Amino acid sequence: MYRILIVEDDATIASQMKLYLEKWGYEVCASENFDSILGEFDAFNPHLVLMDIGLPFANGFFRCSEIRKKSKVPVIFLSSASDVINMVTAINMGGDDFISKPFDFTLLTAKIMALLRRAYELKDGDISSKKEFAGATYNNSNSTIVFNNKTIELTKNENRILTCLLDSKSSIVTRSSLMEHLWSNDCFVDENTLSVNVNRLRKKLTDAGMPDVIVTKKGQGYIIE
Repeated sequence: MYRILIVEDDATIASQMKLYLEKWGYEVCASENFDSILGEFDAFNPHLVLMDIGLPFANGFFRCSEIRKKSKVPVIFLSSASDVINMVTAINMGGDDFISKPFDFTLLTAKIMALLRRAYELKDGDISSKKEFAGATYNNSNSTIVFNNKTIELTKNENRILTCLLDSKSSIVTRSSLMEHLWSNDCFVDENTLSVNVNRLRKKLTDAGMPDVIVTKKGQGYIIE
């Protein structure tokens, strides 16, 4: 589970972001002690930081520069001061992205998913990874499954789904986790898109003689048994 630290002194905005992101399965901490942001950062050890610019004691630019001395964790700046100077300063001080307030939560989630994917997930083809399951050999580096001397070609999304499921073999993978793996080119992936891709992958496996490999756990997600 990814951890997100919110550094925002508007309690209402911070609370709304925390509640929304927790629904996506993230572990979220909203800063409360603004004279000790680095202490909170060290204690929570986040995978990503959402940083306001106007903060008590020291602004977000300074806070980001301090974080950069010890970590390469992705930082997204949030501010109503969305002029070019602030945007450029945010990047120069170590920020990875900038979102203007007021913002849409769908856009915020898209930016977060994209940054987390680039920062922590292996890109397709980074390593040659072959895995055995249900009598088949899966190679995520070329998006294929070989079963009974037949090769099954997978789409990019099907490949990501299968990789995620096999990395968590014998454990349930939530739909929100799978949607993170399906995120691509800042294009929002909704519940219906996920269902379509899972069903297509299932059909390919069934047509190749591998039915019932991906099992649905109602209200929880999917698992390969």
